[in-house]
Amino acid sequence: MTLLRDTKLMFIRNMQHTIRTPVFVFVSMFQPLMYLLLFMPLLNGLQGAPGIPAGQAVQVFIPGLLVLQALFGTAFVGFSLIDDIRSGVIERFLVTPVKRPAILLGRVLRDAVVLLLQCILITLVAIPFGLSVNIYGFLLSLLLYALIGITMASISYGFALIYKVEDALAPTLNTITLPISLLSGIILPLALAPLWLQDLSKVNPFSYAVDATRSLFAGNFQSLGILEGFIIIGVLAALVFFWGVRSLKKMAS
Repeated sequence: MTLLRDTKLMFIRNMQHTIRTPVFVFVSMFQPLMYLLLFMPLLNGLQGAPGIPAGQAVQVFIPGLLVLQALFGTAFVGFSLIDDIRSGVIERFLVTPVKRPAILLGRVLRDAVVLLLQCILITLVAIPFGLSVNIYGFLLSLLLYALIGITMASISYGFALIYKVEDALAPTLNTITLPISLLSGIILPLALAPLWLQDLSKVNPFSYAVDATRSLFAGNFQSLGILEGFIIIGVLAALVFFWGVRSLKKMAS
């Protein structure tokens, strides 16, 4: 109960900070909206190609675009933690009775809530472009996006606690996110890729998340890929979160 109470307090504090500066919630949507407006029309010439059924380009592209938002929308939240470390906020929390996991959990839950709001808005914008949404599949996909956001936010916070400076954090996060995004079939289905690239993508856990969310949007609930996506990303989210908590405890010691 103490952990839940502390997490609630940390979540409310971080959410209030976000509400005071809501512009950043919408600014971070600029990149996916540009992909929607300027890149998706290019897929019309690829309809009928492997992984892009005729008339289904938007159905393939939007789920991947939302995974892209989940990756990049939460990958750089560690910069705010570095600012709190520098200003002494985290140090003051560490000398209070608040549970250590709650300090991090309150942040990643805030990041997940903000991400889900962005995913909903992007989906609504995509509907006039021809997107057909299976409501139950979409609701389940939101849970998957939240897990991806928790994973990337935990990674970002973990490295922020280790480095404590922006100069080292930025290249590390870019090094992680670039191959993840390229090897997950976010922009173009991996069915278009050569076999060696498809084989390489199998070691990328986020490629399973992309396949799962596309199946969910299509309402293909019998797909084994959905279960694989949830299990792989769920386990990964738990592992990196506890790694982040461990980094926080080392900072306190």
